[in-house]
Amino acid sequence: MALRFEVLGRFNRARAAQLTLPHFACQTPLFMPVGTQGTIKGLTTDQLEEIGCQIILGNTYHLALRPTSELIDELGGLHKFMNWPRALLTDSGGFQMVSLLHLADITEKGVTFQNRIGADIIMALDDVVRTTITGPRIEEAMYRTLRWVDRCIAAHKRPHEQNLFGIVQGGLDPVLRDICVRGLVDRNLPGYAIGGLAGGEDKDSFWRVVAQCTAALPEDKPRYVMGVGYPLDIVVCSALGADMYDCVYPTRTARFGTALVPEGVLKLKHNAMVNDTRPIDPTCACMVCKNYTRAYIHCLVTKDAMGSQLLSYHNLYYMLQFPKGDVPEWVCNAMDVAGIDISSCCSS
Repeated sequence: MALRFEVLGRFNRARAAQLTLPHFACQTPLFMPVGTQGTIKGLTTDQLEEIGCQIILGNTYHLALRPTSELIDELGGLHKFMNWPRALLTDSGGFQMVSLLHLADITEKGVTFQNRIGADIIMALDDVVRTTITGPRIEEAMYRTLRWVDRCIAAHKRPHEQNLFGIVQGGLDPVLRDICVRGLVDRNLPGYAIGGLAGGEDKDSFWRVVAQCTAALPEDKPRYVMGVGYPLDIVVCSALGADMYDCVYPTRTARFGTALVPEGVLKLKHNAMVNDTRPIDPTCACMVCKNYTRAYIHCLVTKDAMGSQLLSYHNLYYMLQFPKGDVPEWVCNAMDVAGIDISSCCSS
């Protein structure tokens, strides 16, 4: 396998580790910004290195459409194509089958697997079903995901350069999740992801699925909770033993003029920002907060791309910080299972 995973520190279920990939040695827990077509909108790769980004996620579905995996391969792989020296992960395309379902006809033979893009981690295709759906479709998707991972293993042509991760499905059904975990672990993959969450389920159901899966997945391999990008969710999942996360939230919300701050969010489009000479977050050490005022960014967010660029920079930097504020009941329950006492923070 083209991967080494060493746990460096542990507190109950939470752990810090070094994940060594072909292009970079990463420190976990880590957050991966989403670069849909080989770019984080508005930011250069130098800026991403500056704020400590370790892995960028690329969308296989979109890259295959444009510029095409063939062209990327001809030009030396995605790392060279986008001038990114650190690690890359390409997703399964399963989420796009949900979000673009009106364009898709999902069958057993509906996918072609490619090895051309060249990411450090490649996700096996999974059959994704929204967590708000119930009934036999959940079980069908879970078993299909296991069948598809075998096809992915057979089609995996570069195991010494790329790491194929499997994805645990099963909706909110603990029995189906357990079957899927056991099936994937039996296949001895380099790493595992918990998929099918962040799709509208309540937070209490969300953390329970994460807790169940992380407890059953191998201790010596990375665990990736897909599509999770709210800071509080990341802290909770890390306490439960997860290592990796991704989400479009920090950059997408920036393009709508919203900054992430310890109190929650700050909407820079609001008229209250017109004369506000404070930084976005007085406690933040990022380049944006050191050099620009809320009033300046307010002038830009509705008229100039520079506004979303500055907010994207700040929001991604913020993802390295721990959130502050009131602790919801679901977090208290999750921390109890994780063996972390935050009772003094929880309302009685």
